[in-house]
Amino acid sequence: MIRTLLFTIVILLVNPFISHADSIVYDALPVKAKAGDGITVLLQRYKLIENSDNLKRFYELNGLNKSSLLIKDKSYKLPITVYKYDQKSIRSTIGQNNWEKAIRIKEYNEWLQSKGLRQTHFTDSKLLWVPYHELSDSPVKIDTEPEIIAKSKTPSPKKSNAKHTNKLFGKAYEEVELIDNSLKGRVYYLVSGHGGIDPGAVCTECEAELCEDEYAYDVTLRLARQLMMHGATIEIVVQDPNDGIRDGEYLACDNGEVLANGESLRTRKQIVRLNRRAGYVNSMYRKHQKAGVKEQLLVSIHVDSRTDNKRQDVFFNYNPISNSSKKLATDLMQTFEEKYNHYQKGRNYRGYINGRNLHVLRVTQPKAVLIELANIKNKSDHKRILLASNREALAKWIFEGITKRVINHKLDQVVASS
Repeated sequence: MIRTLLFTIVILLVNPFISHADSIVYDALPVKAKAGDGITVLLQRYKLIENSDNLKRFYELNGLNKSSLLIKDKSYKLPITVYKYDQKSIRSTIGQNNWEKAIRIKEYNEWLQSKGLRQTHFTDSKLLWVPYHELSDSPVKIDTEPEIIAKSKTPSPKKSNAKHTNKLFGKAYEEVELIDNSLKGRVYYLVSGHGGIDPGAVCTECEAELCEDEYAYDVTLRLARQLMMHGATIEIVVQDPNDGIRDGEYLACDNGEVLANGESLRTRKQIVRLNRRAGYVNSMYRKHQKAGVKEQLLVSIHVDSRTDNKRQDVFFNYNPISNSSKKLATDLMQTFEEKYNHYQKGRNYRGYINGRNLHVLRVTQPKAVLIELANIKNKSDHKRILLASNREALAKWIFEGITKRVINHKLDQVVASS
């Protein structure tokens, strides 16, 4: 263990120098496409899809576009530069003096080896693989109106002695610090839209395919984590144990979602899938009610799809025959309006509340609200869901909206620009 640690320190700490062109073995790594590979699948295999720099570079290297199909056994250039490892350090090999970057590159190469995508450790083969985005000096440019830009991906809460663990959040976020118990005794049912056989709204015209259920699920997990920090009981109704909270832009589409009780969401009949969700919620509602819980609330999170491609701010649907549901939607809308007025003065928030006879609002017993985060077909809306910092901000603002009558929680970590 000590030897391994010392070895890691050596390869990371040696003073860097500017690398020469002859240290590059490949400007781009050639690989053959497998049967069934699309661009997203191929890049996801090499953990490249989560950064849009890599996707754009792949198009450039191969003369392709988002509509292109890959041909089985044909060789394509991946946005991975292969260097001759200089046997001193990662930083000296690539000519960049960045400790954190060196650690990421080291871990990336070891991950590739663990997945069988490369056969030997870079110190043995003397070949270091570096993803394109790690060599890019400029940030990704997105030509959309700025909105909800947070300071960091997921700001860490103030540390306390108490911790909870939830493996659904993924390894990086599974430990949750308990800030206080202001929400103790309250139960929150969090239902991300669609899942399983049904991806929900899909943007096929985007640079990479966007699936509603993946982005709704990521925001749902982030909201669950916020609620846990304050002692709430969380029921994550739709779950995918393989995802966790993800910090990439392009979240790979899959159908691994199931209900919390293990029931499948792969049946083709939509009404069956909807009834299974509602049945689970209502059974847990009765269980918690019997245990003496007074406050139970349901939040369903979706991404809208509008044929006219118009920009759509976050809006909220409530049960038209429930005053408590309408009040909850109003609290949320007012919270978002306040945030936009403060952080994006002159932006004119255009969200609203809407009474709708939707299944999840009509047949579940807790007071409920359904949230639409964006129009998945509108490019200006994409930034709201693509950036992990924005998904974190959305979760925080939803958290504040649904708890404003319980606690006065100041979200000083969220900053937006106009």
